[in-house]
Amino acid sequence: MAGTKPKASAPGPDLPRPGPEEHLDAHGSQSSNSSMTTRELQEYWRTQKRCWKHVKLLFEIASARIEEGRVSKFVMYQIVVIQTGSFDSNKAILERRYSDFEVLQKKLLKTFREEIEDVVFPKKHLMGNFTPEMISERKLALKEYLSLLYAIRCVRRSREFIDFLTRPELKEAFGCLRAGQYTKALDILVRTVPLQEKLASHCPAMVVPSLCAMLVCHRDLERPAEAFAAGERALQCLQAREGHRYYAPLLDAMARLAYALGKDFVSLQKRLEENQLRKPASRGFTLKELTVQEYLY
Repeated sequence: MAGTKPKASAPGPDLPRPGPEEHLDAHGSQSSNSSMTTRELQEYWRTQKRCWKHVKLLFEIASARIEEGRVSKFVMYQIVVIQTGSFDSNKAILERRYSDFEVLQKKLLKTFREEIEDVVFPKKHLMGNFTPEMISERKLALKEYLSLLYAIRCVRRSREFIDFLTRPELKEAFGCLRAGQYTKALDILVRTVPLQEKLASHCPAMVVPSLCAMLVCHRDLERPAEAFAAGERALQCLQAREGHRYYAPLLDAMARLAYALGKDFVSLQKRLEENQLRKPASRGFTLKELTVQEYLY
């Protein structure tokens, strides 16, 4: 019962499983926070205000190389993304083809045609695409293209723009997780999640699946302390979002980790029980079952 003090017993397999929660993304609505005290609400909104502070990013096309594909050759461009204003120890380095930029442009035109009407997309040439002069010219043009897109608030916050910069890496990482290649998955996530956090600073919940994937990988590699740290970051992203589909499975996983580490698991278990009382359901997904379903397509 809600008024009964929880017993300090280990979370076990008989603990009721939460049901699948409604997915919330950048366009999702925040769940009710009516159970929070005035002081808790004030602290929550102070934290959210800090999270929403715009993070300024700088884009560079550091290098380019010619690759031989199965059918034809193409140029692979290396993009470096750096946070401005301070030393960025987590600069992101990723690679994209010209065709990847073309796909991004087509997607953005469907939603933001008017907003990007003054953004010039580097044209495709029928001849001379692999000359040093053309590659150098296109590097500058692609850098300008990304910078102009990022300067438009609705575009830089869009799923299309964020996916362009993070989805290929995240899809590979989650594929490694599904294959049980946890070390390789973590290597990719450690490089990609900081960029995802910067791009999604307006909606921290977007990063939750990636942080939960890090928890699962660390836990299955028998690194409970690292798993717990990743889970704490994920819970921070879900403040006052008890309706998020990851919230209850994450609390369940964190309570078990806390018990194994000798930490305070009772408060986590109590939060889980309160969540289940507010929204009772039959057996739901475990945290691992949720994460392996991400980035399947």
